[in-house]
Amino acid sequence: MLLQSPRYVRMSILLAVHVVLFTVAYVGAFMLRFDFDVPELYRSMMWSTLGLLLAIKAVVFYSAGQYSGWWRYVGLKDLVGVARAATLCTLLFVGINFIFLESRTFPRSIYLLDLLNTVALIAGARVMVRLLREKSWDRLLMRGGRRASRLLVIGAGDTAETLLREIEKNSNLEYVPVALLDDDERKQWLRIHHVPVVGKIDDLEQVVEAQRIDEIIVATPSATREQLRRIYEKCADTGLKTMVLPAVENVLDGKVALGALREVAIEDLLGRKEVKLDEAAIGNYITGKTVLVTGAGGSIGSELCRQICRFAPKRLLMLEQAENPLFFIERELRNEYKGAVELVPIIADICETRRINQIFETHKPEVVLHAAAHKHVPLMEANPGEAVRNNVLGTRNVARAAAATGSRGFVLISTDKAINPTSVMGTTKRLAELYVQGMAAAHPQTQFIAVRFGNVLGSNGSVIPIFREQIRKGGPVTVTHPEMQRYFMTIPEASQLVLQAATSGASGQVFVLDMGEPVKIIDLATDMIKLSGLTPGKDIEVVFTGIRPGEKLFEELGQGGEGLAKTSHEKIFIGNVTSLELDVLEREVPIFRELMESGDPVAIKVQLLRLVPEYSYTPPPGAMTASSEELLNSSQKIIPLSR
Repeated sequence: MLLQSPRYVRMSILLAVHVVLFTVAYVGAFMLRFDFDVPELYRSMMWSTLGLLLAIKAVVFYSAGQYSGWWRYVGLKDLVGVARAATLCTLLFVGINFIFLESRTFPRSIYLLDLLNTVALIAGARVMVRLLREKSWDRLLMRGGRRASRLLVIGAGDTAETLLREIEKNSNLEYVPVALLDDDERKQWLRIHHVPVVGKIDDLEQVVEAQRIDEIIVATPSATREQLRRIYEKCADTGLKTMVLPAVENVLDGKVALGALREVAIEDLLGRKEVKLDEAAIGNYITGKTVLVTGAGGSIGSELCRQICRFAPKRLLMLEQAENPLFFIERELRNEYKGAVELVPIIADICETRRINQIFETHKPEVVLHAAAHKHVPLMEANPGEAVRNNVLGTRNVARAAAATGSRGFVLISTDKAINPTSVMGTTKRLAELYVQGMAAAHPQTQFIAVRFGNVLGSNGSVIPIFREQIRKGGPVTVTHPEMQRYFMTIPEASQLVLQAATSGASGQVFVLDMGEPVKIIDLATDMIKLSGLTPGKDIEVVFTGIRPGEKLFEELGQGGEGLAKTSHEKIFIGNVTSLELDVLEREVPIFRELMESGDPVAIKVQLLRLVPEYSYTPPPGAMTASSEELLNSSQKIIPLSR
């Protein structure tokens, strides 16, 4: 009610409250000095000087801004301000009293008692208002009429402090923090917002039992993958609901609210650290530009659209063949940005040359991020012609249109499967890289680059959604081989680094993202089963199904002898790769088209082998036709350029 009142009304009420408290402090000082029996002489002295003291305090407290703060949010700085203002009032009162009133008989102890009373009453009143605002007393036992959950917080750093502070302020969070755990010896038995650090993480089970814990929140964003796995395994042993809190820097930046508390996900166990971006460079690359994203409805494409919108492009062209994914990402971004970014959804197939040329002529995008591709290894092994059509010829269409309309930059989203490829999918992506490198040499006005990275967590059709569905159905969880390993990144991390790479280096380069340590797929499967509250081998079986056609046991960071050069960003490297002249590649396009029409899968793979000699492919005995033999024998005529 008071906040809705006119300012002069609020100021008048606050002044009146302060005058009452000042009076009580001064009279109380005399009462304390004389044991509540003030002699007549000093009683007269008290009343005669009260008006002067009230005037001094009213003016000083007003000048110090003590009537303008919100008491409901009072903090330590506010209390220090009260103490400073009260001290200044005492000094002024002493000076005036001695100089002008010559009250030599005035009890000097009154000055100190009045100062202490003033600070205690004013500060106490403000703290009481805050306590009442936060309903701290009621929330010790109840929240919103319901019993609050007794909370154990793992971690006693900045993130945990932010959590405890927000719980105090936010009555919608039905928690009562009762204990903290941290492995740091220096923090043992310290208190954060009155919540004690009662032990280390190894003490978790005992603390849960002794403190009757209902829920656990993990607030250790700087922990390594090994530390996080140890923490979550111990939490899982308790059977209690376990939540994870984003890093405190995200909270302070307003990126995440504490309402974003979520259950532990497999991403947390990978230990991927937050990506630090050169936002100025990315902004210079994107802000105010017309940007085209192909494959905009896919996992990477849609996240690229989200990240691009953060940097305020003039126009975002979202090109996608499938209408449903495009519908959802467009609706999401329209709701998020509400007209701040012009969004243009485009239904098109990158393999249709006329349609792609028409789009580029109409919109003339300055930056092109080419994410559209066929990516499933077994499917492409069975349909090599479609892999070539989409991944190679589709890339050719988009790249040629970008050069023809004067695009400033073109970024090909590639894959680590393009390194020493064993699959059709990986080989077609390597061939797409070669084409982009050739375009860079032939069209210097456009910066053509490629960016490679590994698997992304949770992308459409990837292993994590498959495992999640298998666990939901009760198993079994299928893993191809016990030694199968892959590199993993989160979708936002990969998308952010793609944008960063686009601002780095020179045209024609192939960038390789730092993908961290490889993860065994069997470990991923067992972690996901445990995170579901189940036991691998008991509740959910893990079955090995064998390596599928075209798959490797291990992915690689570089081709044989291919070094990785550093860039200005710690997570982005430059691959020292071979290339082919654009004229050579263009001469092969009609051959590909002819082979695709013939539908001969062996001949198509042989043609890929001609252009990508590191492709690990041996034609099956008796599968070679005369045309395939001729193609294979002509491979020596294609000479790659030196690195």
